[in-house]
Amino acid sequence: MDGIAEVQSQSPVSVSLEILKTEKVSLSSLENAFGPSSLGILIVNNLPPEYISLRQKLLSYASYLAALPVEDLEALTSPSSKYLVGWSLGKESLKSGHHDTLKGSYYLNCAFYTDPTLQSAPAENYPSFPEYTAPNIWPSEDHLPGFRATFEELATLIIDVAALVAKACDSYAEKNIEGYRKGYLEHVVKTSMTTKARLLHYFPPTDDKSPNQENNNDDEDDWCATHIDHGCLTGLTSAMFIDESHNPPILPSTSPSSRPVLCPLPELPTSPSPSAGLYIHSRTNSITKIDIPHDSLAFQTGEALEVITKGKFKAVPHFVKGGKAGNAGVRVARNTLAVFTQPNLWEMVDGERDFGAFARGVVERNH
Repeated sequence: MDGIAEVQSQSPVSVSLEILKTEKVSLSSLENAFGPSSLGILIVNNLPPEYISLRQKLLSYASYLAALPVEDLEALTSPSSKYLVGWSLGKESLKSGHHDTLKGSYYLNCAFYTDPTLQSAPAENYPSFPEYTAPNIWPSEDHLPGFRATFEELATLIIDVAALVAKACDSYAEKNIEGYRKGYLEHVVKTSMTTKARLLHYFPPTDDKSPNQENNNDDEDDWCATHIDHGCLTGLTSAMFIDESHNPPILPSTSPSSRPVLCPLPELPTSPSPSAGLYIHSRTNSITKIDIPHDSLAFQTGEALEVITKGKFKAVPHFVKGGKAGNAGVRVARNTLAVFTQPNLWEMVDGERDFGAFARGVVERNH
C-alpha cells in the first residue's frame, strides 16, 4: 500500500459524548481503547452541534493563513520559543534529515482555558522556557478576521471533551494501576496552563515538491515522521482535504471602511490519495490507518502519561503518510488540528523531573 507494509484493518473504540458525560463508559471499552492490546486511541462522536462548523471554519483558516504574504507570516514567528508559538515552517527535520517544508504549523498556548486573560503559562519560575511562557502571536483581524475567536472556541470545546475522556481514563487507571493518583488525568486537563494546540497545513504535493522526492523515497512517514506526543492526552480532528486549485484560499482586499469576510472552503469528501493520512503503531506493533469521522474527535495517549503511569498507559507512535501529486493543475492540501493536554510545568512526572524538565528534553531532541 504505497510503501506501507502490513497495514492492519482495525476500528478504534468509539463512544458518544453523552456516555462520557454520564460516566457510563464500560471498563471493557476503556481496556479495548487503552489497554495492552489496544490501538491506544478513542473516538468520541455525537459532539455539540457547533463542532462541525467550527472545525470547517478553523481548518479553512489553515489554508488562508498559509497563503498570507511571507512578510506577514514572518511577523507571526517566535524564534525565541523555538518556533513553538505562532507560525512555523521548515524548522523541524524529517527522517531523511531534510528540513520539513512540506507543512506549516501555527502553535497556540491554551492557558486561556483556565484564565481568559492568559496567553501563555506564567513565566515567574520558568523565565528560560519561552516555548510555553511566550505569549500567543495573533494575525490581525484585517488579515484573518475571526481567526482568534474561532481558534479559541474550538480549542476550548476540544479541551472540554478531553476532560471527560480523561475522567474515563482515570476510572480505568484507578482500578488497574497500583498507586495511580485518583483523578490525575482529569486534573491535568482542567488545570493545565501549558496545553498547546497545533493547527497544521500540509501544502499540496506537486511533482517537484512531493514528500521525500529528493531521495526518490517512499518511506511510510514521509509527511510527518514517526513520533510520540510528549503530553498526556492529545485531541485530534479529522483532516480536511481542500482542492486549492479549484477553491484557492484567496484573501479578499481590505478597505478602511470594512473588514474582509473569509468563507469556509469546500471540503473534499475523502483524500484523493487513499494511502494518505494518519497511521499508528498499535500496542501489538502492527500498523493501522486511522480514519476519524468528520463529526468526531480522536484522543490518544502521550509520553508524559506513560511515564506517570510507569508504562501502564503506553504512548502511541504515529505518523502521517503524504499524498501524491494529483493530475495536472490539481492541488490538494491537508489541514488538521491537534490539541496536546499536558501537566503544568511545575507538576512532577516522575520522582526526579517536573514537566518543565521533561518537556525541555523533548524539545531539545526534536528542534
